[in-house]
Amino acid sequence: MRETLVLNAGFEPLATVSLRRAVVLVLQDKAVVERAHPGLRVRASAVEMPVPQVIRLCRYVRVPFRQRAPWSRRGVLVRDRHRCAYCGQRATTVDHVVPRAHGGQDTWLNTVAACAADNHRKADRTPEQAGMRLLSRPFEPTPADALLLALGLDERDWLTAVA
Repeated sequence: MRETLVLNAGFEPLATVSLRRAVVLVLQDKAVVERAHPGLRVRASAVEMPVPQVIRLCRYVRVPFRQRAPWSRRGVLVRDRHRCAYCGQRATTVDHVVPRAHGGQDTWLNTVAACAADNHRKADRTPEQAGMRLLSRPFEPTPADALLLALGLDERDWLTAVA
């Protein structure tokens, strides 16, 4: 099922919801479609509308401030766009830059996406010890960045969608 990005009335990303929930919000006039999937439509007996990709709430919703995006293996793979940090091929595993056996933690700045071959080759060593170079440095995404990355969007995508 498709996921839809929900923006607050001030255009800040809030969450993702199912297609069904997004359609209900639009039909109840609680949200408006800011961006739709091209060529796809939702049809019912009395309603026809584009399939929403991004919706914006009509009223501002106050949400508690979240300073940090929670770390997860899936989040690391999405952040790195499923590309190996060592060779650029398709990544299926998460590698610790400083191995856990050497005190490395499960944090955004210590983990990168890696292909199985490079993860195995690096083993229980740092990239320098293994003679491997990181193609990109790990970073900690903001909660909004994590939301957009999970949808396969970046900030330019949703800003141009609502402009």
